[in-house]
Order: sequence, then structure tokens, then C-alpha cells
Amino acid sequence: MNTKVKVAAALMGLALAGCSKPYAVAEKSVNDLNADLAAGKVTSAQLTQAYLDRIKTEDKVTKSVLAINPKALDAAKASDARRKAGKLLSPLDGIPILIKDNIDFAGMATTAGSIALKDNIAAQDAPMVHRLVEAGAVILGKTNLSEWANYRSTWSTSGWSGMGGLTRNPYDPRRTACGSSSGSGAAGALSLAALTIGTETSGSVTCPAGMNGLVGIKPTIALVARTGIIPISHNQDTAGPMTRTVADTAVLLTYMAGSDASDPQTAEADAHKTDYVKGLDKNSLKGARIGVMRFQKGYTPETQAVFEKALEALKAQGADLVEINDFSFEDLSAYKGNILETDFKEDLNAYLAKTPPAVKTRNLADLLAFSKAEPKENVLFGHEIWEKSVVTTGFDDPDYVKLKEAAQRTRGPEGIDKLLTENNVVALVQPTGEPAGLIDTATHLRNGAGGPSAAGIPAVAGYPHLTVPMGAVSGLPVGISFIGPKWSEQTLLSLGYAYEQATHMRRPPDGKAGQGPL
Repeated sequence: MNTKVKVAAALMGLALAGCSKPYAVAEKSVNDLNADLAAGKVTSAQLTQAYLDRIKTEDKVTKSVLAINPKALDAAKASDARRKAGKLLSPLDGIPILIKDNIDFAGMATTAGSIALKDNIAAQDAPMVHRLVEAGAVILGKTNLSEWANYRSTWSTSGWSGMGGLTRNPYDPRRTACGSSSGSGAAGALSLAALTIGTETSGSVTCPAGMNGLVGIKPTIALVARTGIIPISHNQDTAGPMTRTVADTAVLLTYMAGSDASDPQTAEADAHKTDYVKGLDKNSLKGARIGVMRFQKGYTPETQAVFEKALEALKAQGADLVEINDFSFEDLSAYKGNILETDFKEDLNAYLAKTPPAVKTRNLADLLAFSKAEPKENVLFGHEIWEKSVVTTGFDDPDYVKLKEAAQRTRGPEGIDKLLTENNVVALVQPTGEPAGLIDTATHLRNGAGGPSAAGIPAVAGYPHLTVPMGAVSGLPVGISFIGPKWSEQTLLSLGYAYEQATHMRRPPDGKAGQGPL
């Protein structure tokens, strides 16, 4: 080959390389990504860069990603080296994940969206994150959230934080992404990472998952370690997967779950965790008795109509639906005191005491003073909850002890367990909630939506709650909730998987986010 031919060939090669399309990550599942990684169609470094590029182009309006891990590409390259050496660690090896910014990841600030914690650089990973890193996952960065996980004001606006601004719903940027895991919901819907993780005290995984067309699970309390996560309540807090498929939620939960010596409540976790992917069965609805929570009323006709179609799909797959028309939970309003107000002060003070010296707010009283004095923290709402919490008197307060016992008993053994036993059903279903409402900072309509929610009962009980896309109302996603007893994650995931595989109701955003008026 003469010199001219060699040059021409080289130029043609460069031209072809320049014309090659970047790897398309939108809507790719973990199975899809692993297949392409194994086939050499993409490397983890290329995959990670593709998500980083997508964040730059697709997140301008939604503002779901708060911070990027500067070492993400290094982690991806390390995964590529392991793959080349035949030493992959897990199905998550080389898979990029976004985590909510109230979860510690070494070397990055954990802010809960607050300026007060901008210098809270984590010295080590939260144990749950450490499990993912040990499995080879690439922590891509942190997602925005409702500041302090929506636990500061009774008039808060979901998705807003002093650090990250306002996260918007990718299906319609005039609408809420719900919260408090707003960024994880919006980022997951936009495929800004393969997987996202949120946290929930009451509805903060399942609501944004439902409103952003995602699968989300709030696990049994203490199946997943909470150390290294900025707390609200050790009685109700948990991290949970938020993904585009049930199988992806199952694989992520498999590597998140497990006991943690520094979190005594997790002592039983190792005995109950399993490989949730292996337990998925698309035929699991056949013969399954499922209770329909008809006593949970108040859904709009539009949402109710979508739910009725979901019930027909369950029946078509062989489920035996049991109508539960009447059930009442004990009214706890007569008790004085509040579980979350007490828990928040005590649990947050314990977290803040271990933050780096650069963090000057060492307890809730410090935070309250700082936040009231910082104009950027007072843009949309105040501190009504904190003002109640700061004066609580601790875990030994008799009203607190009485309320905590009554709440967990009436929602758990005398609530969900009783419903399951009396009706001889393995799980309960109802709509997760209404579609996303318009963002309203003038009247502070909480979460941008009203109406009933499936979140409260399993949240207080500490029991698992899975939401799966069931369709849309006026183009806005709504989910169906599967609720079960303690440690029933495998059952719920399998039932949800069977429903998902029979219906395939998830629809991604149409790419028009940000084009309409805000």
C-alpha cells in the first residue's frame, strides 16, 4: 500500500470514527447495559460519560442532579480493568448510579439540600453505599431533593432546596416531581443514570416514583442500613431503589440490603435479604389472593378509572381479587406529642455531632438559628416543624412512648397484618396517588397534589411498599401500590413484576420538558 492510500485509509477511518453515534443510554435496563458491556459495544467509562453528557443536555429545566462525583470516570475505568481481567464483582459492576443528597458518599458533601451543610464532606461511605461500591457500582453523583427531606415546614414546596433550586417533573415542568426524593425521581425518568436511589420516611420514595413513571420500593424498616443518611426518624427512615423496571429495583435492593453493626435495628436484615432477582416470577399472579383497599377513598374519577384497568389486568393474569370495603384505623389524634418531631431532634443531633469540624451547626437549635438568618434558606417557606421539634423532650417522654407504640401497633399488627389475615390475602393494592399537580409556591399546595396516598400506613408500620407504573392521567404517570407484611419484599416484587410484564405501562417523558411555559 503506497503512502497516499495509507493516508486516505487513515482519513476514512477518522471520518468513520467521527460519524459514529454516541452510546444511547435512554431507557436501558441493567440487563441491557450488562449485555452491551459484555459484547464490547460500550465500556463502563463510555457509559458513564454518556450519562454525564445526558445530564448536561437533559437536566437544564428539571434540575434533578445536584452534584457530580469528580471520580466517577476513575471508578468506571477501574470496572473496565476488572472486566478485562475477568474479575467482575456483581451485576452492578460498572453501572452508574445517582444517590440522593442526604446519603454520605466519601469525598462529596452531604447537604440535605441545605446551605448549612455545604461543608459536610463525608469521610466515608454510608454502609449502604459501601455495599454498592464493593459491588463495583459507579456512584455518578448526588440528586436534588426537598430540603431536609421535606421536614422543615408545613408549607414546604416539594423538590426545592437552597442548594439545588426547584426540581421539576420531566413529564411537564410546570408540575411537581413530588418529594422528597424529587431529583432521584426526575433523573430516573430522564435516564440520567442507570439507577437512582431515594430515601423515605413517609412517601418520599413511592410518591416521586409514582409521579415520574418509575418503579420504587420502600423496604421493611432496617432491611437497608440507615447509618450515614441524614435522618428524620429511626422508626420510619429507609433508603429505597427508584428505577425504570421491577427487575432493576430487585437487583439494586439485593445489593443495598444487609445488616450494619452501627445500626442495631438492622440485626435481622442479613437473615431476610435474598437475591430478589432470582425470585421474580412473571406467573406469580396466578392464583394469588390480593386485597383491594376500597376503603381508601377519595381518588379522582380519572385515577380510579386507570386503577380499574389495572385490576382487570391483575385478574387476567389469574389473580383472585378480594374487595375490602370497610376498615378503620384507630384515630391517634387524641395523643399528645409527635413521633417524628421527637425522632428528628434526637436522631439529627446524633448525626450532626459526627460531622466534620467545618460544619458549624452542631444540633437542631444551631440549624434553626442559621436557617432563619440565611436569606437563601427562606425563599419559599419557614420552619414550623423545626420550631415544634426543637422543644421536644426526648425518647423517654411518656406521650412519645405511648404514641409510638400505638402507631406501630395499629398500622402493623392491627392494621396491615389484620387486613391480610382476615381476608386471606398475600398483599394489598391501591393507587399510589394522584398524578403530579401544578407547582404552586404562592399557596404552598403541598407536593403540588392533593388526594389520598398509599404511603402513610406502611410507612408508620415500617412495612414494605412497592409502586409500579399503571398508566397515565392526561399524560401524567400514576402508579399502583403493592403493600405487604414485614419482610415481604420478594413477594411484592414478584407480584409487581408479573403485573409489569403483562402491561408494560411505563412511558418515558416525550422530550418536550422545558418547551412549555413555566
